Amino acid sequence: MTEESLGTEPVLSLRSLTTVFKTDLGLVRAVDGLDLDVYPGSTLGLVGESGCGKSTVGLSIMGLVPKPPGEVVAGEIFFQGTDMRKLSNKDMRRIRGNKISMIFQEPMTSLNPVLKVGRIMSEVIALHQKTSRKEAWQRSIEALDKVRIPSPELRINDYPHEMSGGMRQRVMIALAISSQPDLIIADEPTTALDVTIQAQILSLLNQIKKDLNTSIILVTHNLGVIAENAQQVAVMYAGRLVEYAATGKLFDQPLHPYTAGLLLSAPRLGSKAQGRLKVIPGAVPNLLDPPPGCRFAERCEQAMGQCRTADPKLVAPESDHLVRCWKFS
Repeated sequence: MTEESLGTEPVLSLRSLTTVFKTDLGLVRAVDGLDLDVYPGSTLGLVGESGCGKSTVGLSIMGLVPKPPGEVVAGEIFFQGTDMRKLSNKDMRRIRGNKISMIFQEPMTSLNPVLKVGRIMSEVIALHQKTSRKEAWQRSIEALDKVRIPSPELRINDYPHEMSGGMRQRVMIALAISSQPDLIIADEPTTALDVTIQAQILSLLNQIKKDLNTSIILVTHNLGVIAENAQQVAVMYAGRLVEYAATGKLFDQPLHPYTAGLLLSAPRLGSKAQGRLKVIPGAVPNLLDPPPGCRFAERCEQAMGQCRTADPKLVAPESDHLVRCWKFS
């Protein structure tokens, strides 16, 4: 999506972002030359199958890629005009959890099981907002109330294991919004939750976005979630961006064969004529030794000769619609 189409500067811009992981067998390029823009007050859906690198994008932005074995080796991460890769650890800590927050995929592993929710939250708030313990405790209660946890003044004394999965996810959202961040990275925020709770969590994130004018990167493999909640969609495959467009345009007219395959593999309610779901054949290529051409070529029914020998570039065959495919190059 171009900045002219949205009429504003992006709050976050990634340019040629490359993140690698060193393994005993060699180097894995989990994110390979990613370009991406996120705009104020909008939700960008980041989709793709497991192992495509979408969660690593969030960790790279936050500066949380474990080193070793991982490392951001190239590219720029511009947040509100500042390249965060050039910041010191001290300056990065001022942004992380304050200006940019992340909601992790599994709250039970993100919340310390031996600390009560109130202590976890108040320590984070006191650290970033420089408040007294009493004020941080009160703000924690207010944050829990904002995410619709009933009787927050009582539940704040619970341990994480005393809460349901949906409640723990609400605590993670409360932590994320406690500093009124400009950007929230939500990594599979509804995984392992039942459908009713999923809808509540997503509704809550949308309300927070409206109230705070916060931008959201919504990382998920669920296309239904993207269709209902994102304004722009970025599709990743094998570490690379393969398509990027406004949500309606991408769902109505996908250009990349992988995106079309994802949409055909998703069930549709009330579609009697759909029949058996279409399956994308084959498997994701080994990122230790990626193929020389298009990384989707071996699974693509439309592949041509050059698809297996030359790497396609990201092009814009239509206004505000980017795709990495030889059909449009």
